[in-house]
Amino acid sequence: MKNVGLGFRRDLTDDILSLDEKIQPAFVELAPENWAGVGGYWGNVMKMIAEKYPITCHGLSLSIGSPDPLNWEFISIIKNFLKTYNIQIYSEHLSYSQSNNAHLFDLLPIPFREDAVKHIVSRIKEVQDFLEMPIALENVSYYTPVAAEMTEDEFISAIVSESGCNLLLDVNNVYVNAFNHQYDAKKFINKLPLDKVAYIHMAGHEKVAEDLIIDTHGQAIIADVYELFDWTLERISPVPVLLERDFNFPEMGEILEEVNQLEQITHRQWNNQLKAI
Repeated sequence: MKNVGLGFRRDLTDDILSLDEKIQPAFVELAPENWAGVGGYWGNVMKMIAEKYPITCHGLSLSIGSPDPLNWEFISIIKNFLKTYNIQIYSEHLSYSQSNNAHLFDLLPIPFREDAVKHIVSRIKEVQDFLEMPIALENVSYYTPVAAEMTEDEFISAIVSESGCNLLLDVNNVYVNAFNHQYDAKKFINKLPLDKVAYIHMAGHEKVAEDLIIDTHGQAIIADVYELFDWTLERISPVPVLLERDFNFPEMGEILEEVNQLEQITHRQWNNQLKAI
């Protein structure tokens, strides 16, 4: 059974729609705010994608950590989109991108603090009650901590535990943060609520200096991130896995090679789990 999907980007439209069932990814992921209410040519593309693939959604604009009130008009649009396309997984970023009505073009880190935990937990519960489904929140890459009073794993674990949400585990983000902030990626993952992982992201990054990696989603996955992914799968139950590629697209054959490599790892690890039961 296939576990690995591919992020749907408009530059990949023709390739993704033309793939044969034998080689196509298990599902596609898209940002719902980029597609809700779209008509014309791209509206028809959305219909064709939905007919050909199961869809998961990874949002960009919920801004769950923002001090601003939740945008209920926006969340209503998301709910309608999820219902229209029978989407079972809706994930977002454990970050914020809006403040004082300014919409930023980046996902900013939230201070690792108890008051931030309480604020975010309350907002997650409201969103989940309205959507009538749990959401999954992604551990994000960040380049400096902000007024931290607890560790990142404590922060994430508290939010997941107290809100009842799920975790979208981005393995590349863990690798990037571990490199940049000089901690052990495997020890970090072991401290997370792995029983609440509903989804995994994998992607590439760019090393721009001897002591700095940038999470770009514009390069191939490196061997060390594959190794961390392999190690991680031993510790969680089977879930969907998503290959993210946002720009600098190679030929579709190269992208499918990455999908296949992820598939091989998932099959080896999770088939072993099933045999042990």
